[in-house]
This record gives sequence, structure tokens and C-alpha cells, in this order.
Amino acid sequence: MTISLYIDADACPVKTEIYRVAERYGLKVYVVSNSYINVPRDPRIERVVVSDGFDAADDWIAERVGPRDIVITSDIPLADRSLKKGAAAIGSTGVAFTTSSIGMAMASRELMSNLRAMGETTGGPKPMSPRDRSRFLSTLDETIQKLRRASRAG
Repeated sequence: MTISLYIDADACPVKTEIYRVAERYGLKVYVVSNSYINVPRDPRIERVVVSDGFDAADDWIAERVGPRDIVITSDIPLADRSLKKGAAAIGSTGVAFTTSSIGMAMASRELMSNLRAMGETTGGPKPMSPRDRSRFLSTLDETIQKLRRASRAG
């Protein structure tokens, strides 16, 4: 069984890095977005354009992902849904979501949402730094290696 990568692509700043890693390992990549996104001409990279309905891309990914798949997303609820399906989930800054960390991430997200609703200016995410990109590549590589070892063992 092969590993597939699912990219929550609309706001993903590390698509180019994902394509390079996928090419090195020969992995299937689904680039899921609400609008047309250019992807490399590679039979292993599939562009999936979903409706612009709320969470349409998240729903498409969550319905298809399973064990031995990796979801790349900054969307905490999608990461949670992916983990519950047995997939690995990695944020675009290279932080791997785990079953033990997702609860705190969901609580933090709720708190920030409440602060914004009360008019607090919380700002958006910080811009990607070279260190974030490096951490992302390292985490993605480690996750792929771990899944490959698990498949050989079982």
C-alpha cells in the first residue's frame, strides 16, 4: 500500500517543497483547493478543485484519507478529522499534529476565535521563515520514513 499526500492547498505555503519530496519518494499527491491552482505536470500529482462551499476541501480530504496517508494543513479541525481516520497530519510550519496535541490546538483555536469575535486584534499567522520551511521538510521526511517502516513491519 502506498503513501498518499493530501494538501489543503488554498493557503498552503509549502506546495513546492511537497512536490519535491513526493517526487523523491514517488508518492501520489492530491492538491485540493476551492480554485484552480497550477500544479507540476506529473502523473502522480492530481489537482482537485472542489466547490467553494464552506469546508468543501476539508470534507473532500477527510472522506478519502486513511492510515498511511499524510495530510498537510494549517486547519486544526481538518487535522483532527485526519488523525481520527488514522492519517498523519502536519502543519505547514512543520509541526506534526498528534492525538495528544490536537486537543490543546483545538482549544487554542477556539480561544483565538473568541478573542477575534470580541474585537481583539490577534493578527494572522506569522510569515513563513526559512527555519519553518526547513522544519516542515524535516517533519515530512520523518513522517514518510516512519510510515514506510511501519508498512514493512506489518
